[in-house]
Amino acid sequence: MMKRVRQFGFGLISALAIAVCGAPAMAAPAERFEVTSIKAVRPTLVNTINALQQRDTARAKAAFEAYDSAWNGIEVYINTRSKDLYDSLEHNYQARIEKTLASPNPDTAAVLADAQAMLKKYDEAIDFVAKAAPLNPLYDDVARLRIVRAHLREVNPALKVGNIMKARSSFMEFNDTWDSIEDLIKERSADGYVAIESAMIKIEQALAADKPDSAQITALVNDTMRQYNDALAQVAKQASGR
Repeated sequence: MMKRVRQFGFGLISALAIAVCGAPAMAAPAERFEVTSIKAVRPTLVNTINALQQRDTARAKAAFEAYDSAWNGIEVYINTRSKDLYDSLEHNYQARIEKTLASPNPDTAAVLADAQAMLKKYDEAIDFVAKAAPLNPLYDDVARLRIVRAHLREVNPALKVGNIMKARSSFMEFNDTWDSIEDLIKERSADGYVAIESAMIKIEQALAADKPDSAQITALVNDTMRQYNDALAQVAKQASGR
């Protein structure tokens, strides 16, 4: 009798072990859009540091400009969650790095130290956000609108310095990502949506010219930005509950 009991018990344990080992692994929960969006900006800081380590100031400037543009898309998350973290990243490190890189002969050692410290602080922000409770889902819509808008914001500065290729590529990025957020605009203002769509056609045509009219494009971009920002302000207001 005891032998049969032992055999039964061994068989039961073996069956359970097989069932557990054979069961499909539970997939880890997907990261929130907030977390993945903030993480997506990090490589631009790494690129800045790499360029500075190689004493390539021009590449460092370009990488940090890319950071600034990408940061504009997601900074709303940090600013909403922690004013101290936001101020440290935006008004301390970023302001100092931009000022140094804009000087005629940047001190690469000094700006490298600042960029490395900024990356450490940015990683603190990622960890802080990842562990925090989710915000109002409307903040994701605010971020999506800002992330797409960041490409449009690059057009006029590029035109100002005569970088037509950069203006064209930035606008095309905006145009390619417009579909992902156009409904958010349309829901807030059908007229604004139509105005933006119309202006986008004109901007694309103007940029395609052999010698683009910078003044015309700048005016079109500014008007498009105004319509876009009106809708963005409405979503931001709803997100904050004001």
